[in-house]
Amino acid sequence: MRAIWTGSIGFGLVNIPVKLYSAVEESTLDLDMLDKKDHANIKFKRVNERTGKEVAWENIVRGYLINEKYVVLDKQDFERASPEKTKHIEILNFVNEKEIDSTYFEQPYFLEPEKTGTRAYALLREALAKTGKAGVGMFVMHNREHICIIKVRGNALMLNRIRFEQEMRADKELSIPKTKAKPAEVKMAVELIDKLTKKFDIGKYKDDYTDKLLKIIKSKAKGAKAKPYKPMKVVHSKASDLMDQLKASLSSGKRKAS
Repeated sequence: MRAIWTGSIGFGLVNIPVKLYSAVEESTLDLDMLDKKDHANIKFKRVNERTGKEVAWENIVRGYLINEKYVVLDKQDFERASPEKTKHIEILNFVNEKEIDSTYFEQPYFLEPEKTGTRAYALLREALAKTGKAGVGMFVMHNREHICIIKVRGNALMLNRIRFEQEMRADKELSIPKTKAKPAEVKMAVELIDKLTKKFDIGKYKDDYTDKLLKIIKSKAKGAKAKPYKPMKVVHSKASDLMDQLKASLSSGKRKAS
């Protein structure tokens, strides 16, 4: 793995030099875009809108438009905005992870200690594990400030980037009718939920869509004829059908929605 950020974690007067690594990898297939006519690969270029000529990465700068004129920023400008946060994550306080709404969670990363920080790393890891707490901090990556939590996962410290409150939209923007379910329906729905409730095991859930798509690709590569495509129809059930559907679900234990 290649480190995507190098800096340090601090809590109190304890400082831990660390490297940050992505904790996830995509399970989706890497599909290329092709021209429908001759299957030639589609390439994207960064071009100057005035000259139409391609611009190399090293000649691209960032700018902010003010009064119809761009203010150009360089790497040092971003670091000057908050130099301590570009290379340091200060743990501001500790919380119970269960207090954080899961909708705020964004991206997970592994934290690896530098050689000089192994003892301090172990100290924080073991203290978090013993208390069941997570540290909350702020840092800057890719020219943007992030809020994060630091918790224990296995033998490592994990950093979870989480969203700011102002980034979350309110549900009042949606058109949701003020419909109320009937008490008998709610009671039966609760029974169905209880019946299907099990301890969460992430290992039971697999990305079978990608596997099926890969089988189709391999089959087409061998020249096999594709099976007839039958699009799935969305069934709009009547309100009067709800009780019958709930009763059937409880009796059969089916997990698929009708």
